[in-house]
Amino acid sequence: MYSDRKKTHTGLIVLLCALVLLGLLVLLVFGDSSKDVGEEGAAAIRETVRRSAMQCYAVEGVYPPDLQYLKDNYGLQVNTEDYYVVYDVFASNLPPTVRVIQKNAG
Repeated sequence: MYSDRKKTHTGLIVLLCALVLLGLLVLLVFGDSSKDVGEEGAAAIRETVRRSAMQCYAVEGVYPPDLQYLKDNYGLQVNTEDYYVVYDVFASNLPPTVRVIQKNAG
């Protein structure tokens, strides 16, 4: 019996190339999405800290002096394993500047 081995190998090569391309596509998609998740997490933390500071201002009439005050008195919880949070206060009657930076932002 005659069999054409070239077709079998060609099909296998095409299948392997398709799998490699699919793998690269998955890496590209998930690589970008993990970056977006980190940025969204930083934005969520920034907004949470700002809202806690506004709540403190509404209740006490002054903005909190530091981030630890919000943690101690308003139950603020911040993911400090993955993010740096910079809380700058200029005056007690002005809103603080809040910056959140992802630690492993490659």
